[in-house]
Amino acid sequence: MAGVLGLALADCATPGPLHLYSLPTASANAIADTGADHTADTPSFLAPGEVIIGFAYDLFTDHFFLRLAPGDRIRVVDRPARAVKREFVVAELQTTDAAGDLAVRPRDGHLFALHPTASALIELTRFGNIVRTIPLAGFGAPPLAIAYDPQGNRLFILRIKQHAAWLSTHEIDGRLIREVALSEPASPRSLGFDSATRELYVPLATGQAVGVFDENGQLLRTLARPARFVDVGPRSFLRLF
Repeated sequence: MAGVLGLALADCATPGPLHLYSLPTASANAIADTGADHTADTPSFLAPGEVIIGFAYDLFTDHFFLRLAPGDRIRVVDRPARAVKREFVVAELQTTDAAGDLAVRPRDGHLFALHPTASALIELTRFGNIVRTIPLAGFGAPPLAIAYDPQGNRLFILRIKQHAAWLSTHEIDGRLIREVALSEPASPRSLGFDSATRELYVPLATGQAVGVFDENGQLLRTLARPARFVDVGPRSFLRLF
């Protein structure tokens, strides 16, 4: 009952200002925070030699999820406490590929991770227990980045196709809904989604800016922020654990 009550309260909580979280490199020592009520950047707690290949933010818990090379280890960082909350290893995620993005479903904290070898995703609990594998229809190669749409319970995926970055929309079971090419060259290793404005955030190919796109793949504006990994979310006034 307490979990149900907490979830209900969280669903009713008024979200705060939108924040953009970014890491300029795969070995950055801090997660940059861009928002109206910015406080301080958050340490990534990387040890020498550690490399990030995936990144996600959970607005309900105010936690960051960092997927570390070779892909089987996930570090959870508590933003307000500026501390490592936990770490876990998922052997099935190990890969030598550099693509390893993550997305979070806020209502239950489930993670969606890029599969290391197949055109698929692996759904995990927030503690690293495998829920299922989700094949991505219409894909001939592994995806490169992922974001979750909490309003539609759908997934956005980035991949390279015809020498360009393409955005596809999928049902939660992996069925393809539509796909469009991004109108601007991008570095499709990370993807964030603002469900309130229906806007997607993607690091641009220059590495020195973040592009904000609509769901048709059209560039709306750019943000002068060096970024290899990005995610966005409103700063919730109620944290759910």
